[in-house]
Amino acid sequence: MSRAKLEYIWLDGYVPTQSLRSKTKIVSNFSGKLEDCEIWSFDGSSTQQAEGNSSDCLLKPVFICPDPQRKNAYLVMCEVLNADSTPHVSNGRATIDDDDNDFWFGFEQEYFLWNPETNKPLGFPANGYPAPQGQYYCSVGANNAFGREIVEEHLDVCLEAGLNVEGINGEVAAGQWEFQIFAKGAAEAGDQIWVARYFLERICEKYGISVNWHPKPLGDLDWNGSGMHANFSNDILRTCGDKAVYESICEAFRPVVKEHIDVYGAYNDQRLTGKHETASITDFSYGVSDRGASIRIPIATVERGWKGWLEDRRPSSNGDPYKIAARIVKTVKSVEINAAVAV
Repeated sequence: MSRAKLEYIWLDGYVPTQSLRSKTKIVSNFSGKLEDCEIWSFDGSSTQQAEGNSSDCLLKPVFICPDPQRKNAYLVMCEVLNADSTPHVSNGRATIDDDDNDFWFGFEQEYFLWNPETNKPLGFPANGYPAPQGQYYCSVGANNAFGREIVEEHLDVCLEAGLNVEGINGEVAAGQWEFQIFAKGAAEAGDQIWVARYFLERICEKYGISVNWHPKPLGDLDWNGSGMHANFSNDILRTCGDKAVYESICEAFRPVVKEHIDVYGAYNDQRLTGKHETASITDFSYGVSDRGASIRIPIATVERGWKGWLEDRRPSSNGDPYKIAARIVKTVKSVEINAAVAV
């Protein structure tokens, strides 16, 4: 009788930033299919998701992939439900209104590899600082790239698991890296980002290194923060061929700045200062090829005759991709009828 390990993964109820949790379920004669993953339960009182006198929460499997690091194993991403099977308040995935997968998302996940012994990024000396940022972006060489073995292992594991990783690169600061994931469907994009984050955290355990998802871990110093730029499109953006439609969709974001910032990640005010390739957190702007704008219109979109996508540059590295995608979908859908008429 064959037996498989299913690693059930979920998000806890911690605020302002949720953390990943997981536990292993052993099953017999597993098919490898999502529909054969049973709903499971956990102690919500230990994850700030329930009271001790009524502590059961449910794990509803929503995404599955092989686990290349373990034999006969799979990762199972789950939504958290209350005991009555309604979505838990911490369940951001359940708020996404994209049943037909019309929305495509590409998230650019930045992060720092962090040395717990020095409490600084890899590449930073115990005392003082390395050379100023600039030489580290897409860098090569031991004086510039720190933690490459971790990043490459993470890439290989994600690819073997079937995640749609589109690339990796060293970022602007020492010890800072990025990976990109694309998916057709807002919910699946969130699933894949969370699973990729899980893989990275687990790989770093082996090296005694942590992952710092904070959007501005180096404070007010002259070093870039970490974001999770959200590239997005729907059928209208991909096909309209009309600058006016793009502008109407961008303008729809202007009156709901607070609603977006509220779900774009904690401590994002420390990153969105108007410096280091960011717009101010209180402002809203958009422009072609403008990395200092709230929303960048990629030059490729313009060159294709206004058929492509937009990039919201405000989401932070610690943001929940489910909640970010849900808010973007809601805002774009608010102008979809008018845009369709314009087309």
